[in-house]
Amino acid sequence: MIDEGYIKFNLQWDQTEAFPREHLSALNDWRNQLYALGLLGAYPDGIGFGNISQRIDERQFYISGSTTGNLAQLSAAHYAKVIDFDLDKNFVHCEGPIKASSESMSHAVIYQTCPTVNAVFHVHHAALWKQRLYKVPTTAANIPYGTPAMADEIIRLLKTTTLAEREQFFVMAGHEEGIVAFGKDLAEAGAILLQQYHALISSKK
Repeated sequence: MIDEGYIKFNLQWDQTEAFPREHLSALNDWRNQLYALGLLGAYPDGIGFGNISQRIDERQFYISGSTTGNLAQLSAAHYAKVIDFDLDKNFVHCEGPIKASSESMSHAVIYQTCPTVNAVFHVHHAALWKQRLYKVPTTAANIPYGTPAMADEIIRLLKTTTLAEREQFFVMAGHEEGIVAFGKDLAEAGAILLQQYHALISSKK
């Protein structure tokens, strides 16, 4: 059973106006590409899946908003800014016209652990997930998404796997279909993810 879409951390949301469109245009372009491929979207029951983010500074980042997966097109009104987080307190502080994604803590700890990473893509794809499960760095099967345990597990993966081995790509065994790619910028994160995706498509021809 896919457990998706529910915020599992303590969230402080300061509702504000939408952020300037130009700050989000590159992030939104990638969101459009991933949505077109079905890597972001919604299940038949309407529950959305997948989220993408872009670092602003050491602790802040833009991220697609909660419950936006079922929307084909996003505007600036569909993005939040995480302005602080505390893993020990399971706490995320965000601002914007919408609440931050339920996966915000996972994005936050990647940025915290990897200072050179400036973009994170969390997508869903059943076939790619099954193909890469335990063949690339994989979170433990008993750990669900959006929890402090998942954040701790991601930190463990990042600290115990070399850059060459992890290839900036991992799967979540306890989060069915969940896949994460990350990079120094949006282009690199996207290239890493699309390389994996197109390799899967080619293998099925």
